[in-house]
Amino acid sequence: MFFWFLKRTVLALLVAGTVWILYRMLTVEAPKPAKPFYHDLPQPTAYAHRGGAALWPENTLYAFQHAWELGVDVLELDVRGTRDGAIVVIHDPTVDRTTNGTGRVKDMTLADIQALDAGYRFTPDGGKTYPYRGQGIRIPTLEEVFDALPNARFNIEVKSNDPPIVDAVADLIRRKGMEDRVLIGAFDQKIAEALRRALPEAATFATEGEARAFWFWQKVHLPRVWRPVPDALQVPPTFPVKGYPVTVLSPYYVQAAHRLGVHVDVWTVDDPDEMARFLDMGVDGIMSDRPDVLLEVLRSRGLR
Repeated sequence: MFFWFLKRTVLALLVAGTVWILYRMLTVEAPKPAKPFYHDLPQPTAYAHRGGAALWPENTLYAFQHAWELGVDVLELDVRGTRDGAIVVIHDPTVDRTTNGTGRVKDMTLADIQALDAGYRFTPDGGKTYPYRGQGIRIPTLEEVFDALPNARFNIEVKSNDPPIVDAVADLIRRKGMEDRVLIGAFDQKIAEALRRALPEAATFATEGEARAFWFWQKVHLPRVWRPVPDALQVPPTFPVKGYPVTVLSPYYVQAAHRLGVHVDVWTVDDPDEMARFLDMGVDGIMSDRPDVLLEVLRSRGLR
């Protein structure tokens, strides 16, 4: 009796799954229209990852200004909240790796954080020299970055919502009139959904779960089953599946995303040969810690 019930249950699940897939395949939606962020954006797009983390102290106003002067198209950055409600530009949950201080960002005040030397640990030569120590470089607020570079485009990842900052980020973007100049999101699903509710007019990128789901469905050649909520898939060349690295990108992956009206950006690529390989696949953008190298590759191919 048990095995009869199990067989019927498995069969019912298979039938339901097949019906669901067929429904998704047959109810094809029109490709997503491009958000204003993408209007007049150079293609392929050159993203300075953390402002060019291999060239200058990462996620600092110094790095963003130099990357923008270099000619990048988009400045990529990360934001977190301080104990007193400020939105600061920093990747890690602590200040330890990039400054002369220690402690968790969420436990510190803005004054605590901006008293630190954000150029202290940057070294271009494996620790032989630290040219930016004592140069007055500090962790900026997101508002300071917007004010300094009002004409730039930004790729903003909200790293944490503890303390809550989603609404404050959305309010700041609107107050500064940057809705059409930001591509924003989070790899965490709950944070990403909160951002989309708070700032529906802005372009957003996929969460880790959304990106993995698209990878699966295109891998079995059923990409239409995936319903695109984000405007962009921003993915690494490989990601781990059960501890093993799995190749993410392929020409088919990029083409399948494009048919759905979704952009494809790859991170973080610093090698010129790898850059060329992804450009040949047709990716829309490359994020690099070496935006100088990326721009040179684009120029060598007549793309700048």
